[in-house]
Amino acid sequence: MCIDIPATASGATRRGFLAGLGVTAAVGATFLAARPEPAAASTPGTRGRSSRTQIVPLGTAGGPIYQGSGRNGTSTAIVVGERVYIVDLGLGSLQQLASSGLAASATLPSSLANVSGVFFTHLHSDHTAEWPAMFATSPSNINGRTGPAIRVYGPGSRGTLPRVYPAGRPEPAVISPEDPAPGITAMTGYLTKAFAQDLNDRIRDNNAPPPSSLFEMHDIDISSMWAVDPEGIPPRIDPFPIWEDGDVKITATLVDHRPTAPAFAYRFDTPDGSIVVSGDTTVSANLIALAHNADYLVHEVIDAAWIDEVAASVPEPIREGLRQHLLVSHTTIEQVGRDVGEPSGAKNLVLTHLAPSDNPDGRWMQARRGYSGKVIVARELVAIPVRA
Repeated sequence: MCIDIPATASGATRRGFLAGLGVTAAVGATFLAARPEPAAASTPGTRGRSSRTQIVPLGTAGGPIYQGSGRNGTSTAIVVGERVYIVDLGLGSLQQLASSGLAASATLPSSLANVSGVFFTHLHSDHTAEWPAMFATSPSNINGRTGPAIRVYGPGSRGTLPRVYPAGRPEPAVISPEDPAPGITAMTGYLTKAFAQDLNDRIRDNNAPPPSSLFEMHDIDISSMWAVDPEGIPPRIDPFPIWEDGDVKITATLVDHRPTAPAFAYRFDTPDGSIVVSGDTTVSANLIALAHNADYLVHEVIDAAWIDEVAASVPEPIREGLRQHLLVSHTTIEQVGRDVGEPSGAKNLVLTHLAPSDNPDGRWMQARRGYSGKVIVARELVAIPVRA
C-alpha cells in the first residue's frame, strides 16, 4: 500500500526563506540542500562487516549550496572487500569518507589508503567540489597505502559550450575563453598550479610525494560515439567497458543531463552483485540498458512539486526557463520507479541526490508506484549490504 504524503511539511517555511534570499540567491536556491533531521549513522568500515560488498552513501543531497543541513553533497562509495570505489565528490564527502570507517586505520590519517578508484559522472560543482581537497591533501592521508595509484575517471573536454537558454538571450561572457570546458585531467592540471605553493612546501620540507604521483587520470574517450553538441542530448549507445579491477568490472554509459555533457552513469559488477550509479539524468534509455537486471540502482531524484515551488519564487521572465531546465535534466519521483527502475529490471532502487533534501521519506517512497522492486531512501554512512 502506498500512502499519499503532502509534498512537504515545511513548504511554507521554505517559500518564505527563498523569497527572503532575493533574485540572485533564489536562482541558486534551485539546488538548495535544506535541513532534515540527521539519520542515525552506522560506520561500515572494512573489517568485521556482515557483507563483503556494500554501498555506502557518503552524501545524499542534490545541489552545490551548503546550508549546514544533515545531508552532505552527493557521493557514493562502493566497497568490495578492502577496495573502495567512489562515485562523485560533493561538498562534505571527503570528511564523510574519513568518518565512514573505510580508512585503513582508525587512528592514523589513512582515509585514501583503501581507495582504488574515483569516478565522476559529470563536472558540475555539486559532484566535484571535494576533488580539489582530495587532490591537494592526498599526500597526508595515504598512511598504510601499498597499492598502485588511485585511478580517476571522468569526462574529457567537452569541445563546445552549451547553448544559451532560453533561445534568443544575449550571449554571456565566457569564463576562461582559452579553455572554457576542460575535462577532469585538465581540471586537475589547473589544481596542481593552484596549490603549487602548498605542494612545493610539503614536497621540499616534509619529503611528501606530489599528488600527481598518487592519481592516475583518465578522460573517458567518447570520440567514436558522439561529438558533443551545444544541446548536450546524447545518442543511444550500448554500455562500454571502463576498467576491470580483478573481480570487479566497471562499465559506463552516456546519460541525459542536458545541456551538460558528457555525463556518465557507472555499473560495478562484483562477486556479490551489481550496482549502478546514475549520476544526474532525466529518464535515459542508455541508463536503463546499463542497469538491466542490476541488483541495486542508485538513482538521483527530484520532487516536481518542489520545482514548481522554486520556480514560483523567482522573477517571471526566468520562471518557466528555470522550471523546464530542472524538469528535463533530472528524474522526478513519479518517473524514477515507474520509468527507470521497472523497465531496467533492477531489484532495488536506492534514491539519492535528493532535491530537496528535507522531504520526508514518505514523499520519496512514492517512487514505489509502478515499480515492483524495493525502494530505499539513502541515509548517509548507513551501509547497504550487497550479498551473492
